[in-house]
Amino acid sequence: MDGLDLHLVQFGLTVVFSFLIGLEVKTYRRHRQVEKPSDFFGTTRTITFVGILGYIFYILDPTLKLYIAVFAGFTLLYALFYMQKLKEGRSAILLYLVSLLVFSFGPLLVRFPFWMATLLFVTIIFILNAKGMIERMSESADTTEFETLGKMVLLSGVILPLLPHEPVSHLVPISPFAIWMAVVIISGISYVGYILQKYIFPDRGYYLTGLIGGLYSSTATTVVLAKKIASGEQRSVLDGAIIAATAMMYLRLIVVAGVFNMTIAKEVALPFLLFALVGFLISLLFLRDEKSTAGKSLYVDRNPLELRTAFLFAMLFVVMMVLTTYITSRFGLHGLQILSFAAGLSDIDPFILSLLTGKYSVTQRQIVSAIMIAAGSNNILKGVYALWFGSVKKSFRSALAVMLLGVATIGWALWI
Repeated sequence: MDGLDLHLVQFGLTVVFSFLIGLEVKTYRRHRQVEKPSDFFGTTRTITFVGILGYIFYILDPTLKLYIAVFAGFTLLYALFYMQKLKEGRSAILLYLVSLLVFSFGPLLVRFPFWMATLLFVTIIFILNAKGMIERMSESADTTEFETLGKMVLLSGVILPLLPHEPVSHLVPISPFAIWMAVVIISGISYVGYILQKYIFPDRGYYLTGLIGGLYSSTATTVVLAKKIASGEQRSVLDGAIIAATAMMYLRLIVVAGVFNMTIAKEVALPFLLFALVGFLISLLFLRDEKSTAGKSLYVDRNPLELRTAFLFAMLFVVMMVLTTYITSRFGLHGLQILSFAAGLSDIDPFILSLLTGKYSVTQRQIVSAIMIAAGSNNILKGVYALWFGSVKKSFRSALAVMLLGVATIGWALWI
């Protein structure tokens, strides 16, 4: 692409991004009435011209002197406008901040890869549309959660680099650095589900509760939904939600495996995707009654970034690695299969993580089989929980479906 064509593309993208953001700002102002209709600053055309100015004056003088001079003049103009706003009792500077970001599109498109400007564009659009969600999060946020997040960031960003990189012993063939890194990654994945269920979708339907809960903890989600069934509420959609949580567990395990061992992730991807698909299809059969899909927030489980939870997970991770090393060296494949089934009757994450990161006297195919056995065993446990907390009469359908998925998963594991 010659110079003329490249400048044409960059200019065109600047105009398009600026114009679309201008439309978004106009929509934002109309829906939320943040400015008077007569205000000239912040219209679609104004913001588009701001983007064009940023591009033109940057390419005229790549040393940025002219660009900075225009930026200073633009800021001065807004200062005069802002003084008038203050007299009217309005103090928001959102339009100015958006305009500054639009003004930077030109240099971004010229100096950096295309994805940088695209990411900025998407981020601006998202934040402009996230006002309601951000307000809900601010109002419902617990200050202790920010303290918890701060402690985890401290341990991850400051303490983590200082941990030894050498293995602890022959029974734990992994370094303290790798152990804590694994804890941080798993906690981070669970934290995404935690944030989604508590802040992003606070008034989610029961089915969405199952989906998000499966990303966080399918076992805990099953218990809560089963208790809801026992109370006599909307059995069909709750049954579907329980099955959907288990289907999400399969997808979650693929992601976890992909983070720590891509080779094993490729091995488990096919069966886990098939079982997830079957689970989703079965769960959708329970959603034929559309009126029963409504529901309020059911629960918020413990923050996965709490230090006590993280340290407990790290301890279980090390214990599972030591136990797996001993069992595989002493009893081989059959011992590993029994251990996998037993581990599935509790929290399977530490065990699966030990399989993904450790070095054992078994083949990779046998490790894949062990992961599947643990997942299937965990499904059987969730089926028992559904019967126990939801009663045999009311939770029989979802419990049976989850158990059958578990049996099928174990059967596939033994077959391979």
